[in-house]
Amino acid sequence: MKKIILISFLFISIFSTAQQNYIPTKENLEARKWFEEAKFGLFVHWGVYSVLGDGEWVMHQQNISVDEYEKLPGFFNPTGFDAEKWVLMAKDAGMKYITITSRHHDGFSMFDSNASDYNIVDKTPYGKDPLKMLAEACKKHNMKLFFYYSQLDWNRGDYFPRGRTGNGIEGREEGNWDDYIDFMKEQLTELLTNYGEIGGIWFDGEWDQMAWDGKRFGEKKQDFKLDEVYSLIHKLQPQALIGSNHHLAPNPGEDFQMFEKDLPGKSTKDFATSADDIGNLPFEVCETINGSWGFNLKDRKHKSEKELIQYLIKAAGYGSNLLLNVGPMPNGKIQEEHIKSLKKIGSWIRDNGQTIYNTKRGPIDPTDEIASTQNGKTVYIHTLDSNKLNYFIDGFDLSFKRLTYLNSNKKVSYKKTKKGLLLFLNEKEINSIDTILKMEL
Repeated sequence: MKKIILISFLFISIFSTAQQNYIPTKENLEARKWFEEAKFGLFVHWGVYSVLGDGEWVMHQQNISVDEYEKLPGFFNPTGFDAEKWVLMAKDAGMKYITITSRHHDGFSMFDSNASDYNIVDKTPYGKDPLKMLAEACKKHNMKLFFYYSQLDWNRGDYFPRGRTGNGIEGREEGNWDDYIDFMKEQLTELLTNYGEIGGIWFDGEWDQMAWDGKRFGEKKQDFKLDEVYSLIHKLQPQALIGSNHHLAPNPGEDFQMFEKDLPGKSTKDFATSADDIGNLPFEVCETINGSWGFNLKDRKHKSEKELIQYLIKAAGYGSNLLLNVGPMPNGKIQEEHIKSLKKIGSWIRDNGQTIYNTKRGPIDPTDEIASTQNGKTVYIHTLDSNKLNYFIDGFDLSFKRLTYLNSNKKVSYKKTKKGLLLFLNEKEINSIDTILKMEL
């Protein structure tokens, strides 16, 4: 298998075409359409860092030396991991795909890799490949699988010159940047060869090699050879979607644009993608159930059912998917609090999924109080303030035949003016999370 992968890798490297002139294949365009309509996915941050219970950035934040950190795999034995349970949990929550960390910034691979023995099969008592099991369970239950892959590495010496993070970690060696790029391409070839059809690759870490002025990422200090890497992925699996969490406008060859803990254009974070950098690719927003991505033993910032469901609604109102994260424990199980949250979201989606799935951004600009989605000639208006009975939609001038409450099918009182549309909601129809109106154009 190693020889086959290496031959495939060399062949594709030699004959790859530059992604500067990237034209998506028919399969890729179909995958983009599916992605835009899916609306909801599960993000999984899981690695040996979970042993310390202090999030996925613990190596950097505590300046744990390379030698010290390399002891962690010896304690990582997730015998409670059950791929089928994970997939069925996501499916029950109404999710259509799973994105899991195959390798995070600590450089540890959560899959069987010939490119490096610093992986879960070779270095842990567990000795098995959870991504292989997850891929099989996803295929069985018709769930698409995406792989998160870090372009940043705090462990390898050939990630050099180093970037802005991890510089207090002792034991980091110096090496050749081109060797690091070759290593990444070999691992990506493994991920796209050994796990069946993949939904896509979710890159993160390019920002580590970018200038930062405190408000915006700027000039790249190192060349991640994106033309070569993206071409490799698209040649191995043309339908696989590429996204990168670099917080800037999409690079040539990318197939969707992601926004970390921030709705597109809202710019609530200092690293948020600016409105000027929003492209025309499918959108995805990623967010946590509590305050952490990786397992954090002391994180008590669990978002309420209302907060999570309304974030899904708001994301859809921006025409975006929501990728909602869980951080499994070192035993391979997902926190009970997260399971309960996902069950509540799933219950809401079973009743109201038609207003989210297969929709696009509606004609009403989203705010914290209102969002809209649209499917054909049907517009769904989500009113999100349970204390508010009257809404004014400034500038709304579309003609419509009917306006009803989704759940009761009763008529909604309204008044058209030259300036917009006034809605007068019935107190008896108010839902504490989301009062949904159905408008037929």
